Amino acid sequence: MRYVVAAVSAAVLFSGAGSVPAVAQGKAPAHPSAFASAPGLTPLTDLFAERLLLADKVAAAKYGTDKPIDDPVRERQILDDVAARATGLGLDPDGVKAVFRDQIEANKLVQRGLYARWDAHPEEQPMERPDLVKEVRPVLDRITTELLTALKDTERLRMPPSCEPRLVVAAARSAYGHNLDVLHLKGLQRAVPSVCSAAPQETFRY
Repeated sequence: MRYVVAAVSAAVLFSGAGSVPAVAQGKAPAHPSAFASAPGLTPLTDLFAERLLLADKVAAAKYGTDKPIDDPVRERQILDDVAARATGLGLDPDGVKAVFRDQIEANKLVQRGLYARWDAHPEEQPMERPDLVKEVRPVLDRITTELLTALKDTERLRMPPSCEPRLVVAAARSAYGHNLDVLHLKGLQRAVPSVCSAAPQETFRY
């Protein structure tokens, strides 16, 4: 999976060898036509990107309060819930937990990055504090349900050996489509490592 992370870094963060990161210039890394033939993992990576962008609201809600970025109790509840729902969908619960654990860690990576940015640039600090229960959690719940469905729908696409190249292209397309900046691109890299390893194993007949 290090191949995926490295390839996403090269394909998404840079628009050409030795170039400045395109997103750092306020530009998308590539024209969407370059990914027009992207395989069917894009719905999955689109949800990863959407969840990452929601981290901005989570960070804005917690910043300057006593609410920590890490919430082990809530995280455990999420992972136990998705594992139970995965079983009902015929998915490997451990594989699904790994995917969602990556989403949680990616979300926290973005939150920490935003905290650092706001500490260094107080003028960029959020002016409003979103309501985590009313504004954020319903969206997270909807994304969770859609992610479980997408994992079920992409079972065969996530099988080796084609999963990793499919994932690289899909991640690049989602990064462009959601106009991710450098921080959120790093979050996307952190979100993808378990996608292929969570795929079902081929059954061979002899």
